[in-house]
Amino acid sequence: MAIVDLPVPKEVVRKVSVSPRNRQPLPKPVDPNRLLKQGIWVYFWLLILEGALRKWFLPGLATPLLIVRDPVAIGLIFLAWKRGLLPINGYMISMVLIGIVGIYTAVFIGHGNLTVALFGARILLFHFPLMFVIGSIFTRDDVVKLGKMTVLISIPMALLIAVQFYSPQSAWVNRGVGGDMAGAGFDGAMGYFRPPGTFSFTNGLHLFFGFAGIFIFYFWLNAEGINRLVLLAATAGLAAAIPFSISRSLLLFIAIDFGFAAIAILRNPQYAGRLVMLLVGALVVVAILSQVSVLQTPIEAFVSRFTSASDVEGGLKGSLGDRWLGGMVGALTESYKQPFWGYGIGMGTNAGSALITGGSREFLIAEGEWGRVIGELGPMMGISMILIRVGLSIEFCVIGYKKLVQGNFLPWVLLGYMLMMVPQAQWAQPTALGFSTLIGGLFMASVRQPRPLSAIKVNQRLS
Repeated sequence: MAIVDLPVPKEVVRKVSVSPRNRQPLPKPVDPNRLLKQGIWVYFWLLILEGALRKWFLPGLATPLLIVRDPVAIGLIFLAWKRGLLPINGYMISMVLIGIVGIYTAVFIGHGNLTVALFGARILLFHFPLMFVIGSIFTRDDVVKLGKMTVLISIPMALLIAVQFYSPQSAWVNRGVGGDMAGAGFDGAMGYFRPPGTFSFTNGLHLFFGFAGIFIFYFWLNAEGINRLVLLAATAGLAAAIPFSISRSLLLFIAIDFGFAAIAILRNPQYAGRLVMLLVGALVVVAILSQVSVLQTPIEAFVSRFTSASDVEGGLKGSLGDRWLGGMVGALTESYKQPFWGYGIGMGTNAGSALITGGSREFLIAEGEWGRVIGELGPMMGISMILIRVGLSIEFCVIGYKKLVQGNFLPWVLLGYMLMMVPQAQWAQPTALGFSTLIGGLFMASVRQPRPLSAIKVNQRLS
């Protein structure tokens, strides 16, 4: 039994209460999971700053820093297991088994490169289990704290991408991985490049602001002690990030974030006024920002990018239906064409491609996530892995809706982003993998109240 749980004799309480000189402040309870929680925060900060380290501060270590979060994930899993806090469930066991078998099939039947196989298997052996560790260690209060920090970070991140947008690719803020002077930006529109923020590649930007949008909308519904001026600045930064990013994906992520927040309000009619205020506020922010001269050029570039891409891909149906849903359906219907044991785990990643080909980072299997998974692992293990991810997401949806009915908005608001990441995000890309791991763990944690040493109910339900 922990010291803070020991009963205090009544006579001691009586004596202390009658003798002011003997009064001593009670010691603050020590969180037994403090070290593990600090490790999760390290994982979060490395996710945000990994690209900055690889581009600006430690360019000579760009390659090893690609997996800088892996030791943190391994350490957290080991400590959680040692303390009896590693939740064991069918999802985790199945994914770890696929990862282990995938190493053997890759080396003896597939591409034959052990390094590539280990790089690919680490996704299933370390990061997927870490999702459950975060869910068992963090509580709802921890999720709110991390959300507040994310909202705060979004303000300087918006300022950074504004500087990157207007700066040449040769500028220090636009240097690529390893200090590449060619720049980290990706072709956008009207001669402007899509900025990456602190991330190695531009996808990190829409993943971050999509993640930040969850909490920005949530805190407008439930302040929970956040500073309103910070929230206003973050909201303006989120709105400005859309044109500066020249990213249709970011617009989609923010629309989904807003949609789930709106559903939460509609499910509770007493909050309908907040939805109206949120809509009016959003329109006012957009109207004001559209008149700011520094934003007019990125807005034009974003509209140009949106129009030209829609013309090429056939509008929303082509970009969302064919590119996203069509890619997933196609991967399943064409799975019979892949080798039964696949080409080998890790081969579909950019790093694996570079190791196998000697430098090329072309997609050797498929650009889409489901196509990559089936191509690497083969139809049996690949489809099994997809079913695990989809099944877990469905269970999250059920839990999230139940919590919404009970009046807990937070798990439900997290669901929209989760559905974009856990079932079908490109886990071969380290930043996408990191945000997927984080959102899955935070969802599980969001349904846990801060009760010291309490049972982890969510993980029991997932067992």
